[in-house]
Amino acid sequence: MKTLINLVIFLALLLGCEKASEKTITTVNYPETATVDTVDTYFGAEVKDPFRWLEDDRSSETEAWVKAQNQVTFGFLDSIPYRNELKNRLSNIWNYERIGAPFKESDYTYFYKNNGLQNQSVIYRHKTNEPSKNAEVFLDPNTFSKDGTTSLGGMSFSENGKILAYAISEGGSDWRKIIVLNVETKEIIEDTLVDIKFSGMSWLKNEGFYYSSYDKPKGSELSAKTDQHKVYYHKLGTKQTEDQLIFGGTPEEKHRYIYAGVTDDNSYLIVSPRVSTSGNKLFIKDLNDAKSNFIEILNHTDSDTNIIDNVGTTLYLETNLNSPNKRVVTVDIANPAPENWVDLIPETENVLNVSKGGNYIFASYMVDAISKVLQYDYNGKLVREVELPGIGTVGGFGAKKEEKELYFTFTNYVTPGSIFKYNIKTGDSELYQKSKIDFDSDAFESKQVFYTSKDGTKVPMIITHKKGIELNGKNPTILYGYGGFNISLTPSFSTANTVWLEQGGLYAVPNLRGGGEYGKSWHDAGTKMRKQNVFDDFIAAAEYLIENNYTSSDYLAVRGGSNGGLLVGAAMTQRPDLMKVALPAVGVLDMLRYHTFTAGAGWAYDYGTAEDSKEMFEYLKGYSPIHNVKEGTAYPATLITTGDHDDRVVPAHSFKFTAELQSKQSGNNPTLIRIETDAGHGAGTPVSKTIEQAADIFAFTLYNMGFEDLPNKTTEKAKG
Repeated sequence: MKTLINLVIFLALLLGCEKASEKTITTVNYPETATVDTVDTYFGAEVKDPFRWLEDDRSSETEAWVKAQNQVTFGFLDSIPYRNELKNRLSNIWNYERIGAPFKESDYTYFYKNNGLQNQSVIYRHKTNEPSKNAEVFLDPNTFSKDGTTSLGGMSFSENGKILAYAISEGGSDWRKIIVLNVETKEIIEDTLVDIKFSGMSWLKNEGFYYSSYDKPKGSELSAKTDQHKVYYHKLGTKQTEDQLIFGGTPEEKHRYIYAGVTDDNSYLIVSPRVSTSGNKLFIKDLNDAKSNFIEILNHTDSDTNIIDNVGTTLYLETNLNSPNKRVVTVDIANPAPENWVDLIPETENVLNVSKGGNYIFASYMVDAISKVLQYDYNGKLVREVELPGIGTVGGFGAKKEEKELYFTFTNYVTPGSIFKYNIKTGDSELYQKSKIDFDSDAFESKQVFYTSKDGTKVPMIITHKKGIELNGKNPTILYGYGGFNISLTPSFSTANTVWLEQGGLYAVPNLRGGGEYGKSWHDAGTKMRKQNVFDDFIAAAEYLIENNYTSSDYLAVRGGSNGGLLVGAAMTQRPDLMKVALPAVGVLDMLRYHTFTAGAGWAYDYGTAEDSKEMFEYLKGYSPIHNVKEGTAYPATLITTGDHDDRVVPAHSFKFTAELQSKQSGNNPTLIRIETDAGHGAGTPVSKTIEQAADIFAFTLYNMGFEDLPNKTTEKAKG
């Protein structure tokens, strides 16, 4: 039976920091949400799922529910008096030229460029022996669709640089199409490849390329389970139906992700199968011998190991096998088993990530999430420590073997990304491209602190804010976290966050367990039946900010996306008193059923599944946000965000969590969901949609903290 739920929320707020409870209240009617009598049984325990019907992304009922929810949400957002001011300022600050690091293919130098508010960046090129001012448009993704929702999903040039294969994503979906282009004429030269997912494109000379995909699922391609990846070879000039199956597709080779790549010398095909997001097997095949079979390097998934390069039959591998912080090893392809590996760059106390360029190896280390880069030759001899422009995060350091120069990027929370040109032989670097954003970095500062989590673990956190702020407990603060899948949150600049900082906001990012900041052991400490460590780390970060008067519960918002959306959902259901605003984005929120959708089963390394054991089921149910919304509890003001084309974390997670909160919420805080149409998990989102969403999130956050006007209203920049 459908129930109309009325919730009293505050709309009129006092100026400054006075609280909304002193003003007039109004009533908002949430859309009606039907319930069904769905019950699942796990190890003898019955679990109700009253909003199961929202999992059907193709039904007219779900479509109507989405439209009704958006109508209420945007009605609320429209009532916020300074929402448009924030949007204008975001548009103004985003409207600056952005240029990516150049790269060479054949006779041309290519680079990405966005003039400012273009929905997608454009690829330009010029003859390498000519100045960049002669650059022409090579590929413009803004022409892929009228509304900018079709984006470039990757591209790969043939060995001679004369042919390009590029992937497109429509509406933010993980499903891709691959288009093959004649580089000189810019003409499409064969039929488009379709139904490709989680794939690169790796060329074999100029003849064809390898890619990966799944069989088209039965049912909805946006939510149906996909769990058997396959590698194919596409020979130019042939139909996709004739593509050769290279790896996968048999019962003994059932892997959820398989990635394939050809070595730079076109001698070997490398295949890396995975059953989950962590840990891979490794195989290699001699492409010069048509009768050769795959050679097994690793037949287990106990490590993350990949081949960096080869010199003849000598393989260079990056691995965390028996080395949680990673090392570089060499081995001959004739006997490539781990017992024959020889250390080239031994493991250290800091986490290693490797790139190559100009016939050198660049070892990038994270030292408490801060970058440090060492340059080695192929004999393992240290050449130098690369001098970096400051304390922050670097990326790049990749180039072809014959190159004499390469480019790297540098950024931190208050420094917009800049590009540097690096002389590989001398180690000299120079600024190549400085950001043109209208933001005064000198007025802001970031500092790293260490706090203690519930079990005594020391956790680093970087706090960014205006210089000279008063620690009075009244600073609007966003605490952002992730904590999973070995992903490291290193200092990086966000155009959107500049507007938050300009308004006197604080932005705090802790490096939670489950991430990769301190290697495999740090990651594993936040997985399966230790996942609560991640939530405890996040809650402890909030408590640190409050105890040290950076903010207080009335001015604290928690934010995270995907696995970070789970983090926010768990934190707000476990400690609803701790924050004023919760912002879970594209979150994994139903921990009992996440593995039944699309590629969700591949996340089991981090989460485990409810089918593993009674203990695992009970543990998951104990923190699953959807299953821990309690009747009559006052939860923080919540703005859930998702996309209707998100086929990685399906929007049903967010739909069901919204319905649970709206049906059980007590108190005066709104529970709203903002559902973006023709949008997916985030990659390729048009600039226009990104600006609108950021403005809505900041407006919702400040409004529910009690600000009737912008905190920094007198600043001209804030007025846009």
